[in-house]
Amino acid sequence: MLTFLNIAKALSDENRVRALMMLTRGELCVCQLIEMLGLAPSTVSKHMSILRQARLVEARKQGRWMYYRLPGGDCPQQVAKAIDWVRNSLAKDKRIRADARQVNRVCKMDKEKLCEHYKK
Repeated sequence: MLTFLNIAKALSDENRVRALMMLTRGELCVCQLIEMLGLAPSTVSKHMSILRQARLVEARKQGRWMYYRLPGGDCPQQVAKAIDWVRNSLAKDKRIRADARQVNRVCKMDKEKLCEHYKK
């Protein structure tokens, strides 16, 4: 039941769901997520921590920055089903589609400059 509750908690916030959907494009640096969500770095980090606790995202650290991605094929079945449910439910949502366009724009930005901006 704990897995279910962690997933439910993680999916109960719009910004966490948006971040999860942004990761369908592939791995993103926390600075890119900060730019797209327009939230404080500490807030984005907390949201990502909750998603990570629910195992809805995986993370790796490179230098000072965290990189997030959707889990691989070895994730629990409940997690895979939850991600599929979110994807299918929100595939045509206006906000999610706008976020997808923004992900493409942010991914074209110089990541080093973007990360330096949030380092301050």
